[in-house]
Amino acid sequence: MQQQKNTYNNSLKNLLCAGGVFSLSVAWMAPALAQPSEAVDALSAADSVPSTKLVEPEQWNAKFQATYVWQRKPAFDAPYTGANSLVPQKERSYSFTTTASMGYRPWAGGEAYLDLEAAQGVPLSGLTGLGGFPNGELARTSGATLKAYRARAFVRQTWGYGGGQEAQESEAGQLAGMVDKRRLVLTAGNLSVIDIFDGNAYNHDPRTQFMNWALMTHGAYDYAADARGYTWGAVLEWYYDDWALRFGRFVQPKEPNGQPLDSRFFKHYGDQLELEHAHVWAGQPGKLRALVFRNHSVMSRYSDALKYGTATATTPDLDAVRHGVQTKWGFGLNLEQALTNDVGLFARGSWADGKTETYAFTEIDRSLSAGLLVRGSRWGRAQDTVGLGLVRNYLSATHRGYLAAGGMGPFIGDGQLRYKPETIFESFYSVSLVKGTFATFDWQHIRNPAYNAARGPVNVFSLRLHTEF
Repeated sequence: MQQQKNTYNNSLKNLLCAGGVFSLSVAWMAPALAQPSEAVDALSAADSVPSTKLVEPEQWNAKFQATYVWQRKPAFDAPYTGANSLVPQKERSYSFTTTASMGYRPWAGGEAYLDLEAAQGVPLSGLTGLGGFPNGELARTSGATLKAYRARAFVRQTWGYGGGQEAQESEAGQLAGMVDKRRLVLTAGNLSVIDIFDGNAYNHDPRTQFMNWALMTHGAYDYAADARGYTWGAVLEWYYDDWALRFGRFVQPKEPNGQPLDSRFFKHYGDQLELEHAHVWAGQPGKLRALVFRNHSVMSRYSDALKYGTATATTPDLDAVRHGVQTKWGFGLNLEQALTNDVGLFARGSWADGKTETYAFTEIDRSLSAGLLVRGSRWGRAQDTVGLGLVRNYLSATHRGYLAAGGMGPFIGDGQLRYKPETIFESFYSVSLVKGTFATFDWQHIRNPAYNAARGPVNVFSLRLHTEF
């Protein structure tokens, strides 16, 4: 713990000193494609529906962003602590990401994108002990040394079929221009699944909106990704007026929550199918999305681990029974709804079968979440935002039985379990400092961390600094 504390202090000094590195650095969080300004822009009814204004097509663009998150967790009550528990002592954590995103239009309807990224950070308790982790910027590969890598490299082709046109603004991962409302879009290459699936204007970007993993996307959505949140694959989307249908297939990591990816695209993969409908309710725009996903890979089953433990009189172990290809599936519903020009509502519900191990995201088998994003126009701070969000996470019966018997998952394992759903409340206030720069004060209250009523509750206090240009 002392070594981690020293590493944290040295890294923090390196980041905040040395000629103002934060103000000169740029970043883009791995799994989220939404623009930081969407935390404010999405609250406008005019910005929540496709624009009909004429936008000149961009030949190229370059976007740069930076995000630094500092977190502190006071000590909490815990009668016991396992190998994969959130430690009960007070802790501090930080993350820093820096990315340049570049886009180019080589021909009409064609686009190519490249993201170069670097990241470092020290997570709470080594990124263990919770279903919903409090910082969406952190990944399993995070460390105290800044690491640079390619984040995204993909191409997109759009074929238009009329129905009128709508504008697309210049963003990271999107060139400005006009597109047909009825169109077919193919995206292929290196990217994140949730760049395209499970979008939500009010709650999808941990850089500017809610930071908890279980709020930024479906908690039970075990989407294909390496340990940084990226993968390779292809998505085909069909847009027809107010409807959109998309299907994507992506490769899985070679091992659960590992960095190397399995290139056998037709043998081990993650599929997702999503139907989206845009609507107007009480004069305000909204969207409803229905998602189904299926993972097909070499995975362990909790029931097999329990049987193995009983037969050998040992603690059940997923690693001991990982053989043969298994299929895991689940679904989710996602609502975004403008209530006024300054208030947006979001809600998600997701379910996974809970029979096989968590393979690429986090240990949540069912999840319900809802909340509000409010723009500060009423108190004369139109660029400020307030967020209030609530999550309730659950485990399947076999998953909780495995943990109660002393089994360890990739993220949680207290050695025993007094099961109750994990409940998370998150609130934040984001202050606009200057154009494109925000400071956010965030509080998360977590009851029954890792679904264990014997431990907690836990409070996490955060400061987030973000800039973009």
